[in-house]
Order: sequence, then C-alpha cells, then structure tokens
Amino acid sequence: MLRKKPQLIVILGPTASGKSELALKLAKKFNGEIVSADSRQIYKKMNIGTNKIKNKKLSLNEVKELKVKSLNNKVQIINNIPHYMIDIINPNKEFSLAKYKKMTIKIIKNIQKQGKIPFLVGGTGLYISSIINNFQIPKVPPNTKLREKIENEIKKYGIEKVYQKLLKLDPETEKFVQKNNARRIIRALEVCLSKGKLFSQQRQKNKPLFRVLQLGIKTNRKKLLEKINQRVDQMIKDGLIKEVTELAKKYNWNLQSMSGIGYKQMGMYLRNEINLDETIELIKRDTRRYARRQMTWFKKDDRINWISNQKQSEKLIANFL
Repeated sequence: MLRKKPQLIVILGPTASGKSELALKLAKKFNGEIVSADSRQIYKKMNIGTNKIKNKKLSLNEVKELKVKSLNNKVQIINNIPHYMIDIINPNKEFSLAKYKKMTIKIIKNIQKQGKIPFLVGGTGLYISSIINNFQIPKVPPNTKLREKIENEIKKYGIEKVYQKLLKLDPETEKFVQKNNARRIIRALEVCLSKGKLFSQQRQKNKPLFRVLQLGIKTNRKKLLEKINQRVDQMIKDGLIKEVTELAKKYNWNLQSMSGIGYKQMGMYLRNEINLDETIELIKRDTRRYARRQMTWFKKDDRINWISNQKQSEKLIANFL
C-alpha cells in the first residue's frame, strides 16, 4: 500500500554540509523541484546570515519557458531549478510549524501533480519531521500577552524555573524541548496554557502522506568545523554587518527572526556590547553548537540513509524511484 503513495526525497544534514549544492545536482538529474526545510530562510531580506543560495533573476518569459506552475507565485528559480519556501514572509511576521506544514504539503502535492519529484531540503529537523511523519499539530494562534508574561517570568526567575513549570504541565516535552531554548519553552507553555492542550501532542504521528527516501549527508567533524568557520568569515566579507544594520533600522531585536545565529550576535556588536572579533567568534561557536544539535536530532531517525558522495545518493534515488 505504501509503495502506491506519492514519492518524496529528503536531503538533510547539519549546517555547512553541502545540502543545497547536492540537492541542485540531484534535482536536475531526476527532474525535481526543491522545497526548503530551513526555518531561517523563510524570511525576506535576511540573505547573508541565512546563507541563501544566490538567485539569478529571470524574466517572466524565462520562468514560463521552465513550465513552473507555482502557488501564489512564491517560487524562486535558482540554477534553473524551482525553489519554494524561501523569502515567504517579512521578519516581523509570526510563522508557526502548523503553517509551514500546511504550505509545504500543498507545494509538494503541486510538484507531484506535474509529474516531477519533490526534494525537501534543509537542516530544520522539526520541519522535516512534520512532513514525513504527518504530525498532528494543535492550531493555537500566538497569544502576545501570555508570551510577554512568560518572558517576564524568565527574566525574573530564570529559564530553569520556567522550564520546570513546562515539564510539570507536559512531561513529554523534556524529550524535545531543550532547557536553554527560551523560544521553544515559551511556545510550549503558550500552547499548554492557552488551550489546555499538551505541546507534545504536535509530535503525534498520523498516517504518512508520502513514500519517503531520506538522504543524510555524512560529514567529517574536523572538516565541517573548518567549513563553518570559513562560511562565517565569508559572511562578514559579503556584508553581514550592513545587512543586520539595515534590518535593525526597521525591526525589533526581540523578534523571532532576529534571534537567529548571526543576527543575534551581530546585534550585540551593533549595540556596542562586544567587539567585532568577539562577535565573529561567537557566531562561529554558536553555529558549531547548532550543527551538533542538528546531528543529535537526525541520529535518532534510523530511516535516514547516510551518504558520502553524489554517486551514492544517485544510486539510492534510482532504486527508490
């Protein structure tokens, strides 16, 4: 029965592992289109710090020649391959997991209707899991007053005490909400307190919508750390300071989008809290830590096929299709 389900290929791995480059090559070879699973690249005007692939601007006629049937025109053509779920909202807008899942499934089905292969590509484990496991996600809209109250509790009593409050309400969250992740703790409490629903319910799996092949990029730890350091240095050269300076003129530092790696640390620099050298080292350190968290997440899924090169991935995809 499962073999009759529409096919979906996932390319995943830690930051700086080469997911985007590999996905482009595979999408070209197997008549595919790419859907991003990156929780930072959804934001407009945040390009350098999120390491978006540089997009060649195409004319309307060129887009038509590629026969791309996009939804709401939210598609980017990168190296002649359509990319979705990039640059879809402004940095001051709320964006939930439920919204990501709804939009992404619609796009994937649209790609499949055209007889093409959807490639879900990224390093945000929760985004990927919501699609392949068809998570049941409680629809709880943001509650600004409640969020402010929880934020004040964290400032007053510390994040550990507020985390323990969450665990009393929903013990299962200990398995996937980290005790130092303030944003996730606040959202979990928001769901629990707003509707009396358990936040852990959003991880309940429904019947899968797709037949999925997951390909994980196997990385050498030393080489990955070197690539991360080089990437951060390149971001500075490409104008990260200017990008964040322009964003700060329009957007508040407390926004979810401005808390991302690169933007948060650069904000500290722009507010004269640390110098530039300290800022760069902090970005590198936090990116390395993020890569470790990503791998910890992915290693829990024994369905992932870990590959070392393009040839291995092509063989697995050919057998899958």
